Amino acid sequence: MTATLMDGKATLATIKAELKDRVAALADRGVVPGLGTVLVGDDPASSWYVRAKHRDCQEIGIASIQRTLPATATQAEVEAVVDELNADPDCTGFLVQQPTGLDDNAILARVDPDKDVDGLTPVNLGRLVLGIPAPLPCTPMGIIELCRRYDIPLNGAEVVVIGRGLTVGRPLGLILTRRSENSTVTLCHTGTRDLAEHTRRADIVVAAAGVPGILKPDMVKPGAAVFDVGVSRVAGPDGKSVVAGDIDPGVWEVAGAMTPNPGGVGPMTRALLLTNIVEAAERSLQAAD
Repeated sequence: MTATLMDGKATLATIKAELKDRVAALADRGVVPGLGTVLVGDDPASSWYVRAKHRDCQEIGIASIQRTLPATATQAEVEAVVDELNADPDCTGFLVQQPTGLDDNAILARVDPDKDVDGLTPVNLGRLVLGIPAPLPCTPMGIIELCRRYDIPLNGAEVVVIGRGLTVGRPLGLILTRRSENSTVTLCHTGTRDLAEHTRRADIVVAAAGVPGILKPDMVKPGAAVFDVGVSRVAGPDGKSVVAGDIDPGVWEVAGAMTPNPGGVGPMTRALLLTNIVEAAERSLQAAD
């Protein structure tokens, strides 16, 4: 392995330590940030994500507000919980763990934009397009944060994003083209003709297509920074299902820096969710002053 490993787990630990000091400063002024979660059903992956988020909160002093509904919950029942958290002064921000099996777009639209810790409500995505300050999507900002902490230049960089999803690909392109990042972005996807033609000239490649091994070693410019965001389930050597990323292992021998999967971008998503909660609490305190 020749590429520098961009360690999301270690960076998450560092960010937690930084945020713990900020949470303590808020507590000194009588403010305790609170993260709310809404979990519908008992999907193992969704349940694990919610538990991990609340463990993170406990470690740094953020209060947990958990709402768990059965898989039989109706749209109206879930939206009633959203309304409750919108009105709860102890809830600084919250998320509805997706998928719910219901109309997720309608649920997202009901979330108070100022309490949207995922940065994915229609209002906040619109603010991103318009350049208005707002909570930003956690996974794209986790990638930006890794770039900053591992000295991956963004100013003027050629970036190729593979994947056009709402949670990563589309918002990441918007974030990278802000003046503060100032990158040039090509947004590709599984329907792109000659994907390698685009990726070979990129200084940074973000693979978020959910297609195992879509990025091969001969598709990467030597020394490029590569982020593996894809998550798929494939059969392992023993026939059991295992998680696979979007990047062929051979890319480690070509890239200059690369994220592992798991252990790379995933922990950074959690780190930026915590950051969004703390920043929301700080904003509310400033507004009250």
